[in-house]
Formats: sequence, structure tokens, C-alpha cells
Amino acid sequence: MRILHTSDWHLGRSLHRESLLAAQAAFVDHLVETVRAERVDVVAIAGDVYDRALPPVDAVALLDDALARLRGSGARVVLISGNHDSALRLRFGSALFETAGVHLRTRPGQAWEPVMVGDVAFYGIPYLEPELVRAGWELPDRSHTAALTHAMTRVRADAARHRACVVLSHCFVTGGQASDSERDISVGGVAHVPLPVFDGVGYVALGHLHGRQRMSETVRYSGSPLAYSFSEAGQVKGCWLVTLGEETEFVPAPVPRPVATLKGHLDDLLTSPRHARLEDHWLHVTLTDAVRPKAAMERLRSRFPHTLGLAFEPEGAAPAVRPARLSGRPEAEVALDFVREVRGEPAAAEEETLLRQAIEASRVKETMA
Repeated sequence: MRILHTSDWHLGRSLHRESLLAAQAAFVDHLVETVRAERVDVVAIAGDVYDRALPPVDAVALLDDALARLRGSGARVVLISGNHDSALRLRFGSALFETAGVHLRTRPGQAWEPVMVGDVAFYGIPYLEPELVRAGWELPDRSHTAALTHAMTRVRADAARHRACVVLSHCFVTGGQASDSERDISVGGVAHVPLPVFDGVGYVALGHLHGRQRMSETVRYSGSPLAYSFSEAGQVKGCWLVTLGEETEFVPAPVPRPVATLKGHLDDLLTSPRHARLEDHWLHVTLTDAVRPKAAMERLRSRFPHTLGLAFEPEGAAPAVRPARLSGRPEAEVALDFVREVRGEPAAAEEETLLRQAIEASRVKETMA
């Protein structure tokens, strides 16, 4: 049996306000082509299909298209809800989808009810919020470990009846490497789950962490299909192609536009030929000039038109000093101190005049209101 493990599509997400919907649609095209070319039997989607509980309509349309095309390619689909998804909304139509070979697992109590594909049992454990299942499952504490341990105990009891089993789970396994684009789940209890919770399973398809990771030979994260933060620069995105009992292969996804970070003096970034390869990348740039350059973003975009983020870390800057007392000081002095702090030099005379005029105008408006 051949399984394609994917997760964390986050349909509807943007990168610093840049829409990623076209790139996500290109990934769906790639996924369908891979399913056909590799004769995949089951596509396992390990949660966070959407980026938020109430997804935009174009994201819903893309998921509808993806599921129809995957099923049309001959593969069954097993999909669980993640911490970004609304389990209630995602399960709409699930009974009807089930008859068509698309199996949505969004209810905690379904975790140990297998989807049978041939003689292989697929168990979909949706994201488990510990507080929501603690009372009903009589958990010993408010933690993800307790919730998943309970679910996996029930899964193993049922799996003993079957030749092989595959588990889908959306969680943070201890030792996994996080990126900046995952939502913190510790609010629901202790976030990490130890790897031995998944012992004894033929394959565990994990979701939540956005970088592909092999926690063991049989427990893996596929990661997200696209980079959703600059902390993921350099990561190879894609899916795991799993053949039970044989070696697992990683299938890279297309990269519509790579992400990268860049750091240095503005003049060097704008003129050095060694940065030419990054001119078509989405960039987060950190400037190290001693004085913050004026119109830095506009100047950067003249060479790097897809610059999305900008930070300032001046080389040799003195340690931050305690802010001067604010109470009782004139507004203009406070504002001019702020300009000096963030820029590294005082405001120009014309800027100071404009700032004082703006403060005076706002004071007049408040008086007249």
C-alpha cells in the first residue's frame, strides 16, 4: 500500500499580506499529479487544512477542488482537523463524503474508529484540546500527553484486530523543531507529547510542525507545503511517500517563490553582485547601518521588489538606555526623542517643524471637540 502523507496546508494564509492562494493551488496540482504518477492508494492529511476557523470562501473552494481531484485520481483521502481548523465546520458533509471515499475525522471519539483500506486500518486522531476531553475521558491531568495517551490506548486495542495500522495525529512531539509560523498550543495544557506515545504503529503521519522531520523511522512530520515564515528559509517542502514495510521517500513540492533573509549595510545590499540570486525571492532584510537609512524599504525594493519585512540592527550600537521620564514632558520633546532613538540621529529641522505643527493641530482639534 502506498500512502502520501501531507499536512498543514493552511489554505487562506498570507505571507506579510502577500496572498499565497495561487501558490497553494499550484501545490494541489502537484499533489494530484504525484498521486496519479505514484499510484497512491491513500492521501493522509494530518490537520490544519485551513489557516483559521472561519476560512475565506476562496480557500473553501480550493479544498473542495482538491478533495474532488484527489478522489478522482483513485486515491482514498483520510483527513483530520488541526488546531487552526474549526472541527465543527470541517466536518460538514462528512457522512456523505464517507460514502465517496473522503474520510473526515474531527470528533475526538472517532479516533479509535478505523478507516479500512484493504487490510490496513487508518486511525485519524484530530487535534485534541486537553480541557475539552479531560472530563469525558477522565484524564489524570490537563496535558496533551494525557489526551493522546488515552486515544492511543484505545487505538492499539482496536488495531490488534488488523494486519497493519496507520495513525494520523496533529500535535507537538518532544524533540521536534518549531518555526515562527506555528500557533502555540500550550494554552491547552503542557504542549509536548513524548515519542513513545506512538510506539507499535506501522506509520504515524504527524501534523503541526512546518518543517519536515523524522522523529523515528515510522513517526514523521511532512511539514507545510509552503514556507509560511522567514524562519523556514532553506527548508525543502513536500510530502512523504510511504510504502508500508519499505523505505519512505520524500517528494519535494514546487517552489513558486523562495523565501530568504538578508542582512547588511544598505549600500552593499543594493550594489553587491553576490546578492543577485535573491532578487526574485520574498525577503526579510535586516539593516546594520550605524544610522537608519531614509526611505530604506523603497530603496531596497528597487533591487529586491519582493522585500516584505525590514528590521534595523545597527552595528556597534550602544546598549539601550532607560527611557527618559515621560510624565510632564512636552509632547514634542518625547516625539523627537523617539525619532532620535529609532533612527540613530536627530530629526531634521523641517521634520521637527512638521512634527510640532502636527502636535499643535491635534491639540487644537481635541480642544474644539
